[in-house]
Amino acid sequence: MRTPLRKWFKDGDPWIWFNAGAVAISMIMVFGLLALIASRGLVHFWAHDVLQAELVGRDGQTMPIIGELVETEDVPAEQLRGAGYKVAPDKEFLQRNLMKLGNRDVYGTDFKWVIDESLSDRSYPEQVVVLERREWGNFYGFISRIMENGETIASGNAAWPELNQRIERALDIYGEIHDIEKVEIGGINSRMERLRLKQRGLELRGNDTPENLLSIQEDRAVLDAEYKLLQERLLELYAKVSRDTLIAETIEGKEVRIELSKIVRAYQPNNMSLFDKIIFYVEKVVEFVSDDPREANTEGGIFPAIYGTILMVILMSVIVTPFGVVAAVYLREYASQGPMTRIIRIAVNNLAGVPSIVYGVFGLGFFIYFVGSGIDHAFFPEALPSPTFGTGGLLWASITLAILTLPVVIVATEEGLSRIPRSIREGSLALGATKAETLWRVVLPMASPAMMTGVILAIARAAGEVAPLMLVGVVKLAPSLPLDGNYPFLHLDQKFMHLGFHIYDVGFQSPNVEAARPLVYATSLLLVIVIALLNLTAVSIRNQLREKYKALEM
Repeated sequence: MRTPLRKWFKDGDPWIWFNAGAVAISMIMVFGLLALIASRGLVHFWAHDVLQAELVGRDGQTMPIIGELVETEDVPAEQLRGAGYKVAPDKEFLQRNLMKLGNRDVYGTDFKWVIDESLSDRSYPEQVVVLERREWGNFYGFISRIMENGETIASGNAAWPELNQRIERALDIYGEIHDIEKVEIGGINSRMERLRLKQRGLELRGNDTPENLLSIQEDRAVLDAEYKLLQERLLELYAKVSRDTLIAETIEGKEVRIELSKIVRAYQPNNMSLFDKIIFYVEKVVEFVSDDPREANTEGGIFPAIYGTILMVILMSVIVTPFGVVAAVYLREYASQGPMTRIIRIAVNNLAGVPSIVYGVFGLGFFIYFVGSGIDHAFFPEALPSPTFGTGGLLWASITLAILTLPVVIVATEEGLSRIPRSIREGSLALGATKAETLWRVVLPMASPAMMTGVILAIARAAGEVAPLMLVGVVKLAPSLPLDGNYPFLHLDQKFMHLGFHIYDVGFQSPNVEAARPLVYATSLLLVIVIALLNLTAVSIRNQLREKYKALEM
């Protein structure tokens, strides 16, 4: 019995099974985590039925309540007895429900924990309306009437179709207002700021003569005229969008006045079919990935964060790849392999283990306070004391993460260079090529898959980093994108939003924790998807390069 068992261990079979089991467990944990994040986050976009019931209070009095059942948990009965609830002696656990009541402008809070046994006369009335608003969260209640310029237009059963038509109209006008304010007026403001800086520059250099200022004044007059026309158009649109008003009733019968311009969407979940809910779900998911955030980032979409994350990773990759490859080529191909080179390699490997927050502090102190401040004094004196590059921005965030991931690219590239046979180099030199030509035309193409491996590892680490970005450019809400249609188009000095920081902000800094919790899961899932797509793109490029230069390795 001992001999086969000893032979089995000696052959190494147990360690193969042990490694296979460890890999299987790791995969199960990873996919289980992703499934948990997806289930908690994606369910947020479903049109849940709205419950209407009578809530029995601790004093025995009843009050009407309406809202969505968000979460259910079991609570020890002893804990509830200590809180003053009347609980039967034979009960050990009771079910407690978290209900989303909405109507924060009426109740002050839009979530409430209720004991399941305290709910009676439950029903799901089809007339219940859910209004998604730009402020104060959702409204749950009933339609009373629709008013236009103070006069009632529709009420009762005729109010619902009229409401949807007028909301569509208001959304169209709101979209036109948004385009004028963000795009057209934003472009005018950008050009006006450039004229102001140009005039300030002339003043600093002593060239602010009437002749030099004349063209600036003429350009400013043209922009003022354009702005005046746009302002008049905005006044017309605001008058149109504020024309319609909805009078809605809460479950207690209290009337609430809501301007239709403040409503994003209206729906009756209890009256929706399964197909209608699927269409609604798709619309909500599309809105989540394509719209701007609202309500302190607890509502709306996260498109600016997606945009900022991808743009920052692309800039970081463009910066880190050439520096990492040049450093690896020097260490492997040109540097003498002595003690100093070994010390440099050890230092590079140690840099990979430095906490990311240290890089953030370095970026803040060196790039922003030293380099950025010097750039401002040298090239942007007309903007001072307002900083241009002497504050956090997209450029410094990208460079900071490039330094953070530089060791990964160096190590991966150097390993790829070391695997290229010496005979290939000697064959190229024997054919008359110089060392530089051999390196550029033979060695580097063969090592390009290893370079892409380093870039993949760099993207995987940089895309999820948050701590250093908090010091060098990421903000809670960026009013405009760092890449737009205004000169110089790519604004490297501008602050930006990031998915990782958005998760931190919504999860730990939000004033409405319960409303933000599903968005934390949804944003986390989206961050994983973005990183996976970036990595898959790099892997695809690496595989193409590997197939292209495979013949050189044979």
